Amino acid sequence: MKIEAGDLAVGFLMAVLGLIGLFLLSGAADIEMYVFGLALAGFAVVFVFGLLRGHFDRHEHPAPAGYSEAPVYNEAPVYNEAIVKKFVIASMFWGVVAFLVGVILAAQLAWPWFNLGYSFTNFGRLRPVHTSAAIFAFGGSALLGTSFHVVQRTCRARLFGGEALANFIFWGYQFFIVMAALSYVMGFSQGQEYAEPEWHLDLFLTLVWVLYAVVFLGTVVKRREPHIYVANWFFMAFILTIAVLHLGNNLAMPVSLFTAKSYNVAAGVQNAMIQWWYGHNAVGFFLTAGFLGMMYYFIPKAANRPVYSYRLSIVHFWSLVFMYIWAGPHHLHYTALPEWTQTLGMAFSIMLWMPSWGGMINGIMTLSGAWDRLRTDPGLRFSVTAVGFYGMATFEGPVMSIRTVNALSHYTDWGIGHVHSGALGWVAFITFGAFYYLVPVLWNREGLYSTRLAAWHYWIATLGIVFYITALWVAGITQGLMWRAYDSFGFLQYSFAESVNAMHPYYVIRLLGGLLFLSGMLLMVYNLIQTVRAPATERRTPNQAASAAAGA
Repeated sequence: MKIEAGDLAVGFLMAVLGLIGLFLLSGAADIEMYVFGLALAGFAVVFVFGLLRGHFDRHEHPAPAGYSEAPVYNEAPVYNEAIVKKFVIASMFWGVVAFLVGVILAAQLAWPWFNLGYSFTNFGRLRPVHTSAAIFAFGGSALLGTSFHVVQRTCRARLFGGEALANFIFWGYQFFIVMAALSYVMGFSQGQEYAEPEWHLDLFLTLVWVLYAVVFLGTVVKRREPHIYVANWFFMAFILTIAVLHLGNNLAMPVSLFTAKSYNVAAGVQNAMIQWWYGHNAVGFFLTAGFLGMMYYFIPKAANRPVYSYRLSIVHFWSLVFMYIWAGPHHLHYTALPEWTQTLGMAFSIMLWMPSWGGMINGIMTLSGAWDRLRTDPGLRFSVTAVGFYGMATFEGPVMSIRTVNALSHYTDWGIGHVHSGALGWVAFITFGAFYYLVPVLWNREGLYSTRLAAWHYWIATLGIVFYITALWVAGITQGLMWRAYDSFGFLQYSFAESVNAMHPYYVIRLLGGLLFLSGMLLMVYNLIQTVRAPATERRTPNQAASAAAGA
């Protein structure tokens, strides 16, 4: 039996990781490192068994004669759809987890007794579980899955590196997510926004991310289409920039190899600057550029229309990636950061308004001549609404970066409302739209199990977002005004405790919005499960489906 080179390389990698896990386990000085070493060794063993099982299955059931993973140009390419399915399923699971934990946190803010008195259910430990689950687990799994789907289709090439490497990227990424969540509830964190995992988890994620970049870029290199479609440019910017940000922001010195605790190389205002260079560009390249790649593929596919202006999409790409990287200092207005740096961040944030709205216009106008589809395609409705939220959030962000506005909005719940209008309205909605299109395609289904359920999901989730962000807009402005109010003697008119007490009704409304959004997510999960359980049908293009509907 011949062992494939890819399987052999991944098997060797897993053997090394297993030995590292045993080494860490043997000298672990704290519970976090003990759990990580044990889990890493177990992960390596299970993955190797999976490799062996797949190898023997292929030996018992060989591919048909003449089969090749590098098809002739005019033949239908053989894509790796199994890995895309895995990421779609994982994204849906983590979406439910993220939104559920978010609802619990909203309840804790409204009624503190929901903390339950245990350290591992405390708001401070669950909050990074929520943010990591929403951004990296739900959003990250969606990005990795859709990027693998898009790069194969637009390059007419199977994923580079073989199935074993793609499977390691999937399971390695999920392993990182689970271990990060466990470390948070056990009380281990770097204490940096969107970068809470300690040094050992950062190193593991770096390995997974580098291999992800190798697979994606390798597929682009071996493409059978001469042109690199614009969605792939956005995905490449997302992959490469996040790698640089992750390495730059997580340079740390561990106390020892056997302890999870580490100290960042930078300190003070330098650490703050690097953190918000990372933090804002995590938003800019993970939550914006990556999902714009999704927008530029799935909206034209669902609408069966070309991109409104391909030239505008190229201008959108280059202006966005150049300007976004400079905007981070606007998070540090009125701090020890030099004022010229704060002003630079504000200036680039304001300039970002134009390329962002150029992308919004391009996405919405792609529906020219196909607006009628919004009545019958709830998935496309999600995608177009997401682009609207993208436009709103990318207008609000530059406004909030202006120093005088920031003096009112910073440190208040207005910032939380702004983040969630982007996270729920843009990131979640564009993902929902992509998945409503993608699941029937991947599983060879005629269409969704129920477009009515998808429509209910749309309206329930939209109502939830409206409740959420309007409540926090009002709450944030109220906080800002109360904190700066003075009486006739020049003393602060309100104590901090009074401002916290004034937030209670808005926090209850925020909880209601979160419950509505979670309910819509559960409807989607049920709808997609029923879609997958339906009998398989022959794939049809959007034109064929439209013709069939017209003739019915």
